[in-house]
Amino acid sequence: MFKKIISTSLSAAFAASLIGSASAADISAAPAMRDMTTMEIVSDMGIGINLGNTFESSGDWIEQWGDGTPNAYETAWGSPTVTEDLIKGYAAEGFDSLRIPVAWSNMMSKDGSYTISDKYMARVKQVTDWALDADLYVIVNLHWDGGWLEKLPTDQDNVMKKYNAIWTQVSDEFKDYGDKLIFESQNEELGWNDVWNQWSGSTNGKAESFGYVNEVNQSFVDIVRNSGGNNAQRHLLISGYNTSIDLTCDPLFKMPADPANRCAVSVHYYTPSTFTILTEDADWGKSAYTWGSDASLQS
Repeated sequence: MFKKIISTSLSAAFAASLIGSASAADISAAPAMRDMTTMEIVSDMGIGINLGNTFESSGDWIEQWGDGTPNAYETAWGSPTVTEDLIKGYAAEGFDSLRIPVAWSNMMSKDGSYTISDKYMARVKQVTDWALDADLYVIVNLHWDGGWLEKLPTDQDNVMKKYNAIWTQVSDEFKDYGDKLIFESQNEELGWNDVWNQWSGSTNGKAESFGYVNEVNQSFVDIVRNSGGNNAQRHLLISGYNTSIDLTCDPLFKMPADPANRCAVSVHYYTPSTFTILTEDADWGKSAYTWGSDASLQS
């Protein structure tokens, strides 16, 4: 039986092969990129936990009522301030990877340049450093972030300008980090129901919506690869279509062209939902705190 872990939302289901790179090195000593395939990296990542309800918190009310510090956002959704001891505790409990979801719009300039606050960037970097020092893999992503990506079909130029500005800054800030740091292109937001409703039974707009997904992911890879340092060989997580495993396996979903051939695809799998989602009984299901038969544990 598996013990229920509610806070996790991490999956790297498929991995591409990779072209060999530089010599191996200890991440804590020198951040060289090891000669490991992306499949080997994914396998080595082991069990992951999500640092949820911290840096991905968002909302105008936080800016209005907070004190203007990164901590105001970090604690806005009820989580405590992240400490190094907390990160060490994850490692001590057997976790191998930490995913840090981030709403980069927090403390961002409003002049159209989409400049991320130095203080906010430094705080995310501090927590990343703590996790790497604890010998954890770290995934840094762009999360829901207030939902501005939903406007892409109607305001593509501005949305892509913001998306590209975010990843340009993040890539530059972390370009000299070793391969235990992984970037993830997006959370679950790549897919537009206003363009194609997957539940409608119609294919109208389907190719267009998948095209937007593929465009965003390709832009992500291009920015990271051209940003210098270790980013030329960094392992990347590519967000599937709404991170649905079924939709991501659709032929219309395309993995981005990557000169380094170091990409895995990220999907979220919530089956059975009574185990993976419910924390108490609901009208559509009874909460399950264990799951798995002997057969499923062996599969």
